[in-house]
Amino acid sequence: MGPFSTLTKGLRVFGRRRFRSGTVLIGLLALCLAGTTVSAAAPPDPDRGRAAEWTSWQKDLVGSRHNAAERKITERTVADLKLKWAFAFPKVPFLTAHSQPAIVDGTMYFGGPDGLFHALDAKTGATKWTFTLKTVDPNLRRAVVRNSPVVAGGKVYFGDLRGYMYALKAGTGALEWATRLDTHPEALITSSPIHFAGKLFVGVSSDESSAAADYPCCTFRGQFASIDAATGKVLWRHYTVPEPKAVGTWPSGATRFEPSGAAVWASPSVDPVTGTVFIGTGQNYTGTAGDSDTVLALDAFTGKVRWKRQMTHPDTWRLICVDPSAPPGHCPGMENGTALDFDIGSLPNVFTVKGRTLVGIGQKSGVYHVLDARTGEFVWQRQLSKPRPNDLGQSGILWGGSYDGERLYVATNDAKPGALHALDPATGALLWKTENPANGCSWGGSAQYPDECILANRPAVSTTPGVVYEGSADGKMRAYSARDGRVLWEFDTVRDFPGVNGITGRGSGVSAVGGAVVVDGMMYVHSGYHPTYNNDKGFVLLAFGL
Repeated sequence: MGPFSTLTKGLRVFGRRRFRSGTVLIGLLALCLAGTTVSAAAPPDPDRGRAAEWTSWQKDLVGSRHNAAERKITERTVADLKLKWAFAFPKVPFLTAHSQPAIVDGTMYFGGPDGLFHALDAKTGATKWTFTLKTVDPNLRRAVVRNSPVVAGGKVYFGDLRGYMYALKAGTGALEWATRLDTHPEALITSSPIHFAGKLFVGVSSDESSAAADYPCCTFRGQFASIDAATGKVLWRHYTVPEPKAVGTWPSGATRFEPSGAAVWASPSVDPVTGTVFIGTGQNYTGTAGDSDTVLALDAFTGKVRWKRQMTHPDTWRLICVDPSAPPGHCPGMENGTALDFDIGSLPNVFTVKGRTLVGIGQKSGVYHVLDARTGEFVWQRQLSKPRPNDLGQSGILWGGSYDGERLYVATNDAKPGALHALDPATGALLWKTENPANGCSWGGSAQYPDECILANRPAVSTTPGVVYEGSADGKMRAYSARDGRVLWEFDTVRDFPGVNGITGRGSGVSAVGGAVVVDGMMYVHSGYHPTYNNDKGFVLLAFGL
């Protein structure tokens, strides 16, 4: 499937259909070892020890989504979390809020569905500055931030739904540069960038997966790019499919192109010792050629493919496949069972077991795969939920897990119900499993909408020592025990919240992309995704503290 805009278009097309849905030394070492096949015994985490920082969506280069230095919020104290403030977004039709914030030196950075990028005081929510995306290319539509920023070297970097990447001065919000990565009219950036050795790494996705029957489909090529962080210059690109060619017409008469798709809407991770960047790709829109549904390991300095592992083939799918009234011919896979939508949107987790560097990644088929980071060979695989083909991939693993040095934590979405799993990183053995609480739709704001409420764990998982954080489509934000999976704390977000910015917002399903950010005794999360529970206001960013 891919980007959030596919889901919003789906809502418009199919009405009320339920979508169940230092660092310098590390860089020098990577330069020395780039191109070798030697893997580190333990990839270092340059953010380790920084309790008051969460610099990127991934939290760190290796994609742990784990703040090992958090000591205030613990298994014992997490039940005392209270709402400290809320930031409310204006109402924007069809757009939700899920630009997970980055926090550095007491400042929080994130974008919104209103076309603004914000810097706030992380403790109080007071605005420090805002940047208007429309100051860049004002005539181009969809000036909206949907991914999450990375902060490095006094700059904050992020992308938008027009395919632009931006660099702003972290202290003032002044524009340093803006680079459009893809001029395709449907190109957009959903991947959250990562910063390594003076470079940014980010994927490019597209809204062409929701193309109508009479649209000349499809011409988008997924790509993954390396960008000079100082100048915005593209250093290399890796395209995931060959250039699409006209091969005939659709039943409507529109030109048919293939192959296409394999968008990169996931976020990358890096093994900083070998200088390898890892990423997952999406499904084909047309045709079957290319690196769809694939884990790619690329040389961070050249873009050369070190290895690749395709998880599902073929997987040719567009949103039109879920419409029973669609003209024939648009979903040829329907006849042979390949219209799956089992692409990879999850963050790769890089970790070590007995000195062996591994890469773990979830798929919308419900499988969590673990591969050797040097060779791409399978180490183990674990089926965590039953896949439902042609259902927007909503039964599987969406955005990514967390690794706390002892366990992997992986959430499944609408697996009837969704669940949170703790896995042994060496073997994949299930250590515990906690289903989305069965009463999630019978209390709080979502209880008023029983036909909409879903027990689904959508966001990426986050952890701190002893605590796992995961939100749900039932509108609840929860904290679990890392030891045994017990629910330690939960909060209903389907309610009105007066915002520190002077407007009132309302929560809904907890954001399906960015998960919780936990720093310095505070926990931050967006509430603003489907189901919306008849929300007549804008969505909210919530800040909790002890």
